[in-house]
Amino acid sequence: MIIRGLPLVTALVPIIGINIAYWLGVQHDNLPSCFPYIDGCTSISSTGRYPPGDRLFRAVMLPQAVLLALTWHFSVLWLKSLRPASHPGRTVLVAGVVGALALIIYISYLASNDPFYEIMRRYGIYLYFIGTIIAQIAVTVAMEPSKLRKAMFAILVLPFVLGIYNLTHKSLVADLNSMENRIEWVVSLLMQLWFVGLFLAWRRSGFELEVRTRSSAIRRVPKSR
Repeated sequence: MIIRGLPLVTALVPIIGINIAYWLGVQHDNLPSCFPYIDGCTSISSTGRYPPGDRLFRAVMLPQAVLLALTWHFSVLWLKSLRPASHPGRTVLVAGVVGALALIIYISYLASNDPFYEIMRRYGIYLYFIGTIIAQIAVTVAMEPSKLRKAMFAILVLPFVLGIYNLTHKSLVADLNSMENRIEWVVSLLMQLWFVGLFLAWRRSGFELEVRTRSSAIRRVPKSR
């Protein structure tokens, strides 16, 4: 039951943590007050740059990288149970773990303004998004056809639609930063909602993890007299 709830924890932890960090930034007059998903008054990265929200941001997002890696590991086991002969286990694990490691790099260099650290931070967030989305696509493709699978596909398609919209409307938008911030918040939310779908898929399939030991493998050491 604990393993089955892992995707739900992976989905909700960053959503709750980032929004509380943003609220703390507003309360301490470090960030503008708005509804960032619509107004785009600030970026997600800004919530992790000012105290005291920056401490919460790191306290949430660093463990999130571990949760992601574990989720992808157990997703591979789940896919093996669904399709023993053919499953994209290697793709899921490599892309997902690369995304998780990239998230650690991004968080580690978030508060620095040094040009080198800025490059590391930028590549870190790009690799995080790319690796995570590739893993999500691979898992969704390998799932059995269902309405839930279609909904998870729709969640994955929307970020690409928003990205194309951003590229095609840059010259028409007066406040480009606000639009990019809105897209960043919405895409991040969609990526996390996908894990809610994965949680439902695990639960519907009855996915469970068993640990077995062989009694013959246990060696008893005789007591000394």
